[in-house]
Amino acid sequence: MKINKTNAARLLDKAKVKYELIPYEVDESDLSAVHVADSLGENIDQVFKTLVLHGDKTGYFVCVIPGEHEVDLKLAAKVSGNKKCDLIPMKELLPTTGYIRGACSPIGMKKQFPTYIHKTCLDFPMIYVSAGQRGLQIKIAPNDLIKEVRAEVSVLFVE
Repeated sequence: MKINKTNAARLLDKAKVKYELIPYEVDESDLSAVHVADSLGENIDQVFKTLVLHGDKTGYFVCVIPGEHEVDLKLAAKVSGNKKCDLIPMKELLPTTGYIRGACSPIGMKKQFPTYIHKTCLDFPMIYVSAGQRGLQIKIAPNDLIKEVRAEVSVLFVE
């Protein structure tokens, strides 16, 4: 099966970053990272979801966290230099990032937003993030992802 390269994959190619594109079966009624992990037969702690937030001081920023966790808004505000923050409304996702729900990649957004990735990414040799389209994940070494999106490793939820 031929897999079409996404913009995120092309950017990784350009940066000479090693990665793998991994397809999975999409369930339109369940776009969760838990479903993605199940479809891939992978540990949910290695499948990261990309969330876009808006802070009261810094504006938009991105949090990349393990799939079955929820971002702690107080921690996210603190690490990003805000007093408070919220997830952006779904209708703002595409115009802000260029991505749709269930296919938001931390790589290749319309603009380079400050990005924070949860520290547990470093527990694994490889993690999964969206490739920028539903049904496709990027398998990548966490340090390569951190370098590519200029992410800051931090704590984004209470463990």
